[in-house]
Amino acid sequence: MKRKLITFLSISLISLILYMALSEPENSVPESIKDEVAAALDYFPELENIPIEFKFKKKIKKSVMMAQPSFGSLFRSRKNRGYVVLISKSFKITGKKFKTVNVPKDVLIGWIGHELGHVMDYQQKGNLELIGFGVRYILLKEHVRKAERTADLEAVRHGMAEYIIKTKKFILDNAEIDESYKERIRTYYLSPEEIRDIVEEKD
Repeated sequence: MKRKLITFLSISLISLILYMALSEPENSVPESIKDEVAAALDYFPELENIPIEFKFKKKIKKSVMMAQPSFGSLFRSRKNRGYVVLISKSFKITGKKFKTVNVPKDVLIGWIGHELGHVMDYQQKGNLELIGFGVRYILLKEHVRKAERTADLEAVRHGMAEYIIKTKKFILDNAEIDESYKERIRTYYLSPEEIRDIVEEKD
């Protein structure tokens, strides 16, 4: 009986992996943020044919948004990879919950642009590199800083500097946003001043 159960579970796991690997990733955007996603994607023509699913999640630990490869993509070639951008339905300001979709339009575009910066970074990595990246992101704070600043930099290089700055200033200049979240932004992400310096050097 035990052997049959193990065999059944093994077959089920293999079937799930094959299904995820062979199923086609799809583009999907919630209607409520369709305009903001389209505006951000306009700055990333390289992602035009890359399947990206944007979906709301009740809560994301320590973040408002998070980009990651779809599970099945880890069994695909890089050119056939798809991604998921998770978006927290709400975040807290002074203990009260506010819907993410209600932040200023340019701020939301900047937040999405940062996540697309992550996708650009992921597109440059092989599958084993991505797995190693995920492990280091969980375990090493210095790797978190490198990953988040790289995503900011990708967005800035693609012309989204003003949007990224507006997003940072919305967080850092808002007296009602929890100080611990502000400190995370200061520690791991590019500052508005650094972004302006990058733009000036580019010009």
